[in-house]
Amino acid sequence: MKVLIVVDNLRDWQVSIPGTEVALARDYLANPEFARLRNLRLFNFCRSFRYQSSGYYVSLLAEARGHRPLPDVVTIQDLKSRSIIKLSTTDIDGLVQKSLKPLASNEFTLSIYFGRNLAQRYQRLSRQLFNQFSAPLLRARFARKSGEWQLTSLKPLALGDVPEGHREFLYEAAQDYFARRRSPGRKPQSWRFDMAILVSPEEPQPPSDERALRRFARAARERGFAVEFVTREDYGSLGEFDALFIRETTLVNHHTYRFARRASLDGLVVIDDPESILRCTNKVYLAELLERHRIGAPKTLIVHRDNADKVAATLGLPCVLKQPDGSFSRGVVKVETEAELKSELARFLDKSDLVLAQAFVPTEFDWRVGIIDRKPLFACRYYMARQHWQIYKHHQPGGGGKYDEGEADTVPVEQAPAHVVETALKAANAIGDGLYGVDVKEFDANCQVIEVNDNPSVESGYEDAVLGEALYGRIMDVFLDRVQRKKGET
Repeated sequence: MKVLIVVDNLRDWQVSIPGTEVALARDYLANPEFARLRNLRLFNFCRSFRYQSSGYYVSLLAEARGHRPLPDVVTIQDLKSRSIIKLSTTDIDGLVQKSLKPLASNEFTLSIYFGRNLAQRYQRLSRQLFNQFSAPLLRARFARKSGEWQLTSLKPLALGDVPEGHREFLYEAAQDYFARRRSPGRKPQSWRFDMAILVSPEEPQPPSDERALRRFARAARERGFAVEFVTREDYGSLGEFDALFIRETTLVNHHTYRFARRASLDGLVVIDDPESILRCTNKVYLAELLERHRIGAPKTLIVHRDNADKVAATLGLPCVLKQPDGSFSRGVVKVETEAELKSELARFLDKSDLVLAQAFVPTEFDWRVGIIDRKPLFACRYYMARQHWQIYKHHQPGGGGKYDEGEADTVPVEQAPAHVVETALKAANAIGDGLYGVDVKEFDANCQVIEVNDNPSVESGYEDAVLGEALYGRIMDVFLDRVQRKKGET
């Protein structure tokens, strides 16, 4: 991917970095040759980003041309809103307090160059702020009030305001950032596109094991993607890629959703897309959706404090209570008695204003039908864990730590019951055209959808047991087709 540095005055950028070109803002805006460029990453170093300034228009037109500007217009606008800055940085408050605690003064200014600061002790904080607001140069101001540090402002930093003593560090940070996407010895021209695969090395139950991840990467490379595994620390580098594949368990109030949303806004092909995450991770939404589309599901009641006393009479006992955003059998309990029901409902309603209650439907196994791009991909039988009513049996409340897992077997999609596959397709299509795993119970020739999961498990030896390498290839074919269509190549 070509790198273009845009400045208001050529004297503003005083170093030559291999693989980069420097252009004046007025030339980028007016010269049609720039509009015809493809596969371009643009770094906007204009002196002002105020509305309708040349800096604003450089990023705006870069997005319209399919170039990748840093900062983009969304970031430029977000940096003007104190409320957005405050909301977006809430989850790093602990890092702010820890990083600035040793300071004797009550005010502090942090200059951030491509996510870095001259002082090593502020590197983590600088990286996190850059991840939240991806602009090449940032200046953050903090003030200590009542013993707590607060971020009082965060603004783009103009090149002309970079102290002379910081210039060498800035150019070094820029060169490292530009080079980071290219591993040593790799020829950029051998890859047509760039794909990021988001993973979490610390996750105890990731959607894909290491062998499956290697197979995904191999399949992507065979289709012309340069592949890089990224973690939450790489949020600020998303614009370097053409596609994002999330292989970390997704949640809405979580960095995985922010990755999906940022990638979508930047024009990347992303699976899971933010809409699918929003729809699939909330069981209350799914219950309403299934009912609206007349798709079979266990008898369901959406519970709130005013109707909590009607659960037993409506559904009978035992019944199942579900935390709206639970996953991997976490946040799901079966209650046998009125006393259990009352106790568990009180616990759930302390966390969420709405809780899903469903009739208990015992089966030996659940079908899991994998679907991508509105087509069936795999069909598995997930058996309940031994002496348990769920696929996963967690050893401690809340779902952390060790767990037991039921057996699983995979069958060719065409050998799975046709009505199971049809029901799964209907449920997935109500969500979107991403990658889903639809859990279906089959009994008495009927089907009931339990869940539609975004980011379904794809593990070696399980979901790929029938298709093998072809399963990974079919997923990557979808990525390739969508990237090509976005770029007008098909």
